[in-house]
Amino acid sequence: MKKLTLAAALAAATMLAAPAWAGSDEGKIQVKVLATGVLPDGKIDTINSAIPSVSAALGASPGTVANDVVVPTIAVEYYFSENVSLETICCVTKHKVTGTGTIAGAPLIKDALFIPATFTLKYHMPLGAVKPYVGAGPSAFIMLDSKPDTTATALGVTNTKLSSNVGVAVQAGVDVAVGQGMGISLDAKKYWMNTTAKFYAGSTLALETKQKLDPWVVSGGIYFRF
Repeated sequence: MKKLTLAAALAAATMLAAPAWAGSDEGKIQVKVLATGVLPDGKIDTINSAIPSVSAALGASPGTVANDVVVPTIAVEYYFSENVSLETICCVTKHKVTGTGTIAGAPLIKDALFIPATFTLKYHMPLGAVKPYVGAGPSAFIMLDSKPDTTATALGVTNTKLSSNVGVAVQAGVDVAVGQGMGISLDAKKYWMNTTAKFYAGSTLALETKQKLDPWVVSGGIYFRF
């Protein structure tokens, strides 16, 4: 959160020093440049299958957790009216997954790379320069790559695959104008999203789990409206 607050402060200073970027407060297109914290809130939902050696290593109550990251993002928004808009936001984010419960601290997956592509229909409530909003819409988590980490490889895992999936997101935030067609934006989204994780030992499926991801995604930065 400190990084997001700093990003917002630097953004405000940049805008005050660069009036040439000024656009229109009534423009149809708004572009946001953001620093975004992706904060997974996931766990193992079910263990679909496991070979005996892996099942024994997992113990009675295994769990998982993915690390938080901060990444740059771009959001593009189209205003149908003063109150209604459609926004898409996209970035690439990379995580590692470690164990909890009976496998606490065990490094399981590294370099889990995915795109959380999201579309939200938003309702704005302009209050002068301060413009709070709420929104909701579909999201697709597009999984690009992942690799087994040290504990998984010690159990003979040679490859991991995380499935792409679709889910939903809700959001709330505020845009604060600080100049003509520009301002500061703060945003929070909650996602509900699952993935299937498969761990292979050569060509053998050693472990398959259904994972809840359910991240919070919080952003802060600047916007320009044209």
